[in-house]
Amino acid sequence: MSSDNPPGLDTVRLRRHLDEVAPGLVRAALRARLIEGGRSNLTYHITDGTGAWVLRRPPLGHVLATAHDMAREYRVISALGPTAVPVPGTLLLCEDPDVLGAPFYVMEYVRGTPYRSAGELAALGPERTRAVVLALPDALVDLHAVDPAEVGLGDFGRPDGFLERQLRRWGKQLDASRSRDLPGIDELHAALARDLPGSPAPAIVHGDFRLDNVLVTADDRISAVLDWEMSTLGDPLTDLGLLVMYSQQRAVPGAPIATTREAPGHPGPAELIERYAAGSGRDVSRIAWYTAFAYFKLAVICEGIHYRFTLGQTVGGGFDRIGGLVPLLTDSGLDTLRKG
Repeated sequence: MSSDNPPGLDTVRLRRHLDEVAPGLVRAALRARLIEGGRSNLTYHITDGTGAWVLRRPPLGHVLATAHDMAREYRVISALGPTAVPVPGTLLLCEDPDVLGAPFYVMEYVRGTPYRSAGELAALGPERTRAVVLALPDALVDLHAVDPAEVGLGDFGRPDGFLERQLRRWGKQLDASRSRDLPGIDELHAALARDLPGSPAPAIVHGDFRLDNVLVTADDRISAVLDWEMSTLGDPLTDLGLLVMYSQQRAVPGAPIATTREAPGHPGPAELIERYAAGSGRDVSRIAWYTAFAYFKLAVICEGIHYRFTLGQTVGGGFDRIGGLVPLLTDSGLDTLRKG
């Protein structure tokens, strides 16, 4: 339900700021609602009754360093605007925490549906489900084909040593959120570190690419790729590994993590890998490692959300069950590495 002040957003202060930096954009009092589904940065739909926009800000409370950089997210979306990658138009960035209590940015509202469950996809029927899911590796091919330097992102990351730094970074984030015993997760981290693959040519990496982070139109096209908070320059196969992980992970009843593999018509992991390989021309023979890494990364993210939940610093539903996912994801990562 819309309100004047949903958690984390004061619409009166927001309008005052918008009137100063974008005169004429807002014509009446703002109403806002929290868009459910996100597990990290907070996303709001805002409207003055005529126009509509989307605002993104960091989560409330405990925030891991560098994990919620609004300026980076705003920069990559703005840079990709002229490319074949579908992204919302950006309107403004505010890095002054005095306005809303944290940095934020505002972008255009794009119409489309984020499919988050097998049941939602099943309503489309097998043929449409297949078309929607196959659009995902196609979108990754378009993203990874963008020359970072040509869109002003040549300094957006450090591709050299990317995988080693990623493992170190996610290990540190795990330690920052560790508040209980987590059997197997250190074993998974160590196994990944022992067998790093050689990375292909670097590309712009989304970092959290999956079906419920895109909007799909009524004619089954992707209208926008969302949630760029983990984007950087690095190994493009990390994006593919995450997509594969979500396409093979079975749904866990009551768990607030989107999996859609059980929808009739859903392409299997092998077909998604082949589709990406054909479109990109990249070697995907080490995709098992990247998939296991995706399991590890998601386990760390879930543990961080669980930690914020224990501190009473989360907004939205389902957080009471997310901690139970961590051992399941850890076991799946270890099993993926064993099967290779």
